Amino acid sequence: MRRLLAGLATGTFLLATAACGSSGGSSSTSPSSGGTTTVKVGIIPIVDVAPLYLGQKEGFFSKRGLKLSMTLAQGGAAIVPGVTSGQFQFGFSNMTSLMIAQSNGVPVQAIANGVASTGVAGKDFGGLVVKKGSSITSPKQLVGKKVAVNTLKNINETAVRESVRKAGGDPDKVGFVELAFDQMPAALDKGQIDAAMAVEPALATMKLQGATEIASPLVDVAKNLTVAMYFTSASYAQKNPGVVTEFQAAVAESLSYADAHPDEVRQIVTTYTKTPADVLAEVTLPKWPAEANRSSIETLEKLSEQDGLFKTAPDLDKLLP
Repeated sequence: MRRLLAGLATGTFLLATAACGSSGGSSSTSPSSGGTTTVKVGIIPIVDVAPLYLGQKEGFFSKRGLKLSMTLAQGGAAIVPGVTSGQFQFGFSNMTSLMIAQSNGVPVQAIANGVASTGVAGKDFGGLVVKKGSSITSPKQLVGKKVAVNTLKNINETAVRESVRKAGGDPDKVGFVELAFDQMPAALDKGQIDAAMAVEPALATMKLQGATEIASPLVDVAKNLTVAMYFTSASYAQKNPGVVTEFQAAVAESLSYADAHPDEVRQIVTTYTKTPADVLAEVTLPKWPAEANRSSIETLEKLSEQDGLFKTAPDLDKLLP
């Protein structure tokens, strides 16, 4: 954090964004002053962010003078501009979206770990599935097929491309379509798509429909892949170092609590997703380590660069905490 703030002090990555009013996380109120700062956080309605809801419920944020106001979005690609424009003070985004933003000169700063793969093929919170009875048994067979990902040209597409590549197929010949996670089960069941790359709880929903998992793309990218992190804008971090520090501490405590209380994770997910009990029971939970796995992020960066997602390579030293 000291390195982050020192770097921000140079003003190299400042954003010309309007200051947020008191209703959206007043920058004039600091937790250290004894008041409560409301911060807006852009997140995705998936299992990954359960620690944030648990942390709020357990008082990890309130004891640090923070109140979270959470807004749901389809993916990290939509959350990044929300943070940089000042609509949100913090956001949850996959690493690819953050690296793309950083490589394009968008002043984002990852500040806390978000979620990681379990690292176990066939037992990860993200999986590539095909409809029950499908003749497709390997990612190699997805050539010429229609595969759904929540956001095109992003982490899940890169992960599927790596699974196809490792299976001996040509990822450039796969037809990727963009579809929200919660729309994937119905689309797969109706045969509108041939395969779907989903994370929980959509993954468990499709498995209960009889879908077959043919790969664990996030595991194929790198063992124990850091999939996403919480981030803010350089401008907000410079102007509100105290808020950022308290948010980091509260997130760290929330991640640890979630890892140790899986049953509470499953329960809290029902408060922000429409997930039936039978599905929740089958959900594979991700890992919530305290620290990001930099080597896995570097591997993801190389694959993303190979897939042409960057105009210039991102600077991980400036992006990561």
